[in-house]
Formats: sequence, C-alpha cells, structure tokens
Amino acid sequence: MAWECGIDGCNAVFEDVESTIVHQATEHTRQECKVCGTVVPDGYLAIRHAFTEHSRAEYVRAYGASSEEVRNREALLEEIDDVADMEAIATELKR
Repeated sequence: MAWECGIDGCNAVFEDVESTIVHQATEHTRQECKVCGTVVPDGYLAIRHAFTEHSRAEYVRAYGASSEEVRNREALLEEIDDVADMEAIATELKR
C-alpha cells in the first residue's frame, strides 16, 4: 500500500507509513496547537497530539471542525495506529 503525504497538496508518496510520517515531521513546517500552544510536527503527529492530549470538544472549539472532519481524523488515526511502528518513527526522528 502506498501512503500519500497530503499536507498542503504535497502529494509525496511513500512505500510505508513510517516514511510518510518522518517526511511530514521533517519536511513541513511545524504547527502550533490551537488548544494548548504546543508546537508539533504537521500531519499525523499534529492530529495525534490534538486527539490524545485534548478532548473532542476542545478540538472542535479550537479548530472549528465539523463532526465529519473529526470522524475523518479519528479514522485516519486508527488506520495509521494499526500499522505504524512508532518506535521506528521515533528512532528516525532522533537522528
């Protein structure tokens, strides 16, 4: 399965999800969380931060997200969490 970056129309494609996440974290501008102000890598890691550190209600208020947008992001997180080797991603990002 190919994985597409998808940030701001980047559309870079990778063979594995880990490479995609590392790309997002290293090649795209970091984003400030609108809930708590923490600066996080864009893409999956930003979504993961928002949905693990904050409630759904906080996310909706801060980002003006619709319930459909929330469901789409939750589905994306679940899909990636099922296959991603987070240890390998962390190791690569420490380099």
